[in-house]
Amino acid sequence: MHPTVFQQVLRAPFFNMPESLRALHGIRGRETWAGRATIERGRNPLAWLCAVVTRLPPSMRDAPTRVEFIADEKREIWRRDFNGRKMVSKLYCRDGLLCERLGLVQFRFVLHTWESVVYWNVEKVRLLGLLPLPARLFSGVQCREREHEGRYEFHVEARLPLAGLLIRYEGWLEPA
Repeated sequence: MHPTVFQQVLRAPFFNMPESLRALHGIRGRETWAGRATIERGRNPLAWLCAVVTRLPPSMRDAPTRVEFIADEKREIWRRDFNGRKMVSKLYCRDGLLCERLGLVQFRFVLHTWESVVYWNVEKVRLLGLLPLPARLFSGVQCREREHEGRYEFHVEARLPLAGLLIRYEGWLEPA
C-alpha cells in the first residue's frame, strides 16, 4: 500500500500523531467528515479581494461543516462545505513539502509536529502556479491541527501585510 500525501510529507512523525489526525490524514478513497466551524473574515477591501481570489467562505458562527476527502497516494481533494458555502483545495507532496492549491494561489508548507499538534508553515507561494510571491509576506498564515476530546480540531488564520486579517476559521470534524 502506498503512503498517503500526509504520510509522505510527515514521514515517521505521522505515526505518532493522535488517532483522529492519523485517521483523517490516512484516508484512502472517498470519505466525508462532519462537524462545526466558526469563520471570521477581514473587513479591509484588500482582504476582501484576496478572499475572493482564493474563494474563501464568508463569516459565520458555529456553522454546520462537512468535508469530503478524495485521496490517493498522489493527491487529495478537500471539498469543504461551511453551511452551504463551498471551498475546495487540492493537496499533494512535492520535494517533501505539502502543496495546497486554493483558488488562484498555490502554497507550499513545511509540516512539523510538536506535542501532538501539527503545524503548517508557509515555505513558498505562487500565484496561478507560475508567479512566485515572497514567502515572508505570508508569515501571518498559521495553521494547526490537533485532537481535543477525541475529535480532530483545526485552526487556520491568515493575515497579510496591508490587508490585515484575511480569514480565521476554526472548528472540529469527525467521521460522518
